[in-house]
Amino acid sequence: MRPMGSLTFLTDISAPLVADTSVVINLIATGCAPAIVRALPSRLVVVDVIPAELDTGRRHGRHNFDCLNELVDVGLVEIVSLGDVATQYFTELVIGPAAATLDDGEAATIAYAMEKAGTALIDERKATRICADRFPVLRIGCTVDILVHPEVQFHLGIERLAEAVFNALQNGRMRVFPRHLERIVGLIGYERAAQCQSLPRSVRLSPQQCPEHQ
Repeated sequence: MRPMGSLTFLTDISAPLVADTSVVINLIATGCAPAIVRALPSRLVVVDVIPAELDTGRRHGRHNFDCLNELVDVGLVEIVSLGDVATQYFTELVIGPAAATLDDGEAATIAYAMEKAGTALIDERKATRICADRFPVLRIGCTVDILVHPEVQFHLGIERLAEAVFNALQNGRMRVFPRHLERIVGLIGYERAAQCQSLPRSVRLSPQQCPEHQ
């Protein structure tokens, strides 16, 4: 039996999933990125700005750039470029006051998704807010949406999935939106959740440690 889950961010599986830098980092941090990407019913693309951002981490001993290239080499991820329409969106998103603009990776991801009617995969609240304000028709997902996708759950199995999520939290410092917190803690358990600094402190407390239980 295939696990149940929301497909709201994948209403059109023919549309590309456009991953931002943080999503790529989190997927690599799971330790099983190839299996996850293979399970997805839609193709995963990355705008060419993203590898450049990842390349800056190599001097600090990070290997995300090389890992992304491996996914590209075996045909699991496609590197894409902005077209004329996307370039206009990109310019709008990077020029202006700081509160209303994004970094190049986020802006490029959103711009390409708008041009191609894809789903932008972003983990930053600011970027999500700006998308909702400026591009209400744009489908938005995040790393957790990918990890709990029914097809990913089915192909990994619950134990391997829980390990992958824990790795993303620990090694990628994956951010989790409030709507996913209960599900993530239920998946990895309180003991492992307590070790993940990217989760809110309230989530990292066991039920016995929460004030309402004292």
